[in-house]
Amino acid sequence: MRLAEPFENALRYQELIRAVVRRELAVRFRGSILGWLWAIFGPLIMLSAYTVVFSSAVGVPNSAKNLGVGGYALSIFAGLIVFNLFSEIAYRSPAMLHEQASLIKKSIFPSETLAWTAVIRGSVYALISLAVLLVFKLAATWSLPATTLLIPLVAAPFFLLLLGLAWFLMALGSFTRDVAHLMISIVPVFMFATPIFYSIQDVPPHLRLYVHLNPIGNYVELTRDLLIAGRIPDAALYLGTVAASLFMFYFGYRFFTQYKAVFVDVI
Repeated sequence: MRLAEPFENALRYQELIRAVVRRELAVRFRGSILGWLWAIFGPLIMLSAYTVVFSSAVGVPNSAKNLGVGGYALSIFAGLIVFNLFSEIAYRSPAMLHEQASLIKKSIFPSETLAWTAVIRGSVYALISLAVLLVFKLAATWSLPATTLLIPLVAAPFFLLLLGLAWFLMALGSFTRDVAHLMISIVPVFMFATPIFYSIQDVPPHLRLYVHLNPIGNYVELTRDLLIAGRIPDAALYLGTVAASLFMFYFGYRFFTQYKAVFVDVI
């Protein structure tokens, strides 16, 4: 497999990917009165809820006292943007080939494009949430850190990680629907193993290495560094996370293409 092969296939079917993404985005809020405003209200309600909860009921942990209530709520929200995008892909991917079984069986359909459409679709909603976060950050501090401009350097490898994960779960899910049930069971647990409501610095030193093995948690930390703290992330953490993402991207694609020929018989 050539390194450029996944990207060449995406370019070959870019019109198909674009059309499917447009259709899925169009039907998401079809029939609702507010339409796309729900994509904005959802993050607004979530962020408001965290601000109220941590300002009155729970309070801010000592490790985040320097952020204040609003800053801590934004920190949690930044982590949730990353994790919610991951969880959407983890929940949806195992069933995607089964959902399109009739199309795949009746035509020469490039099934690998389903991963692209799923990740792009999820990324659109993540970008809306990101815009809400930046507006609140700007309203709270009257400025945005210059490091915000570097967020594409984190978003791009995260996008590739999600693509690899989608291909891998699609392939596994084609053989057994148990994969979908497994994701429903472990993703909520995985949320508490990801530093969303706490920082990696809150983890005991002898356990931090194990926490860093979670690439989603690393992306949460990288995102917070750029958007909330306004600092350049640790180079070793960034490079290690990017390397793990590239490995997952190519492993997932190779795994998917290796078993692609048998999908028609098992879905």
